[in-house]
Amino acid sequence: MARAMIIGAGGVASVCAHKCVQNSEVFTDLMIASRTLEKCQALKDQLDGKETNIEVAQVDADNTDELISLIEQYKPDIVINLALPYQDLSIMDACLATKTHYIDTANYEPRDTAKFEYKYQWAYRDRFEKAGITGILGSGFDPGVTSVFSAYALKHEFDEIHYIDILDCNAGDNGYPFATNFNPEINIREVSAKGRYWQEGEWIETEPMEIKRTYNFDQIGEKDMYLLYHEELESLAQNITGIKRIRFFMTFSQSYLTHLQCLENVGMTSIEPVEYQEQEIIPLQFLRAVLPDPASLGPKTKGKTNIGCIFHGVKDGKKKSYYLYNICDHQESYQEVGSQAVSYTTGVPAMIGAMMVLTGQWQKPGVFNVEEFDPDPFMDALNQWGLPWHEDREPSPVDDTMPEYPVEV
Repeated sequence: MARAMIIGAGGVASVCAHKCVQNSEVFTDLMIASRTLEKCQALKDQLDGKETNIEVAQVDADNTDELISLIEQYKPDIVINLALPYQDLSIMDACLATKTHYIDTANYEPRDTAKFEYKYQWAYRDRFEKAGITGILGSGFDPGVTSVFSAYALKHEFDEIHYIDILDCNAGDNGYPFATNFNPEINIREVSAKGRYWQEGEWIETEPMEIKRTYNFDQIGEKDMYLLYHEELESLAQNITGIKRIRFFMTFSQSYLTHLQCLENVGMTSIEPVEYQEQEIIPLQFLRAVLPDPASLGPKTKGKTNIGCIFHGVKDGKKKSYYLYNICDHQESYQEVGSQAVSYTTGVPAMIGAMMVLTGQWQKPGVFNVEEFDPDPFMDALNQWGLPWHEDREPSPVDDTMPEYPVEV
């Protein structure tokens, strides 16, 4: 039915490729392309013999001309960008030049500034619309599934959603004193940045890890979680009717925080170049090179993730709370596709988002965040493709008391 090109060959790309091959009725042909051809070939070797025709290629995702040449040669119906967030714009430029649909899982980040905002990619809206192609931003889990959860809750459960708390709990144990479950450079930039949340029409900034809460997660138990800034807050604040406040919390172990604080204190998390033996190096990139590869953590990681959204709002003039979440088991993910649950929970929605475009359910010219489309087919696909969701209609709030707000009856 369709040809897809995955750019990237890390843990998330591996999960997405496995899921595309499982869904061979939609993904009849697949190319896996990255800077490291050996990784692409290893993935092809795992997946060959199924009904999807697989090809591999080497490409520098920073080089738009190389990308254009490869897209023109392979002629995919969609490019699934699972490379680094620094490379989003070069890949979007290549999709524009070739009039090819585009989807990613994380927003663009400049290499030299720890910025998490959509303005760079939203600037492509008119050009994608004129080219007649669809660009979908953030079809991972958070952003991605959490955004679809928000659209689903607004469509089916609320007239207005006033408060959203996104909770990301990873209770996996990989046996290392310090390791990250996805790209270390991106992960550490994210958690060491200042926190931010949206409230009453403005951004409130916090110090890193300044706001801490404890929450009792289904099938996991009580965990400490910390307020971070995450990119889906920016789009949800614009796209969810009636929103008054939206926050994002992520769990961290004390061991992780202690190691991170030590690395920050000695300058290893810096993205400013330093000179070493007559060469310029970026400390965070060097740290990434010495930390365990997240793709290698699958067989070692045990435990579960629990990621979802708690909503407070109004339905038929009455206050209402509602919790949507997914639980994913690291070892079950590894047994199915050879990757731990953090890669699994991102790679599955990437395939589903691409399927939404290829089947025409989420296809219209322009650049969109996932909550701007009908959530129902995506929610059905989550249950079908390995990320079943759960509901709680009487969830415990994140805070002891919720802010009071007027309700019109």
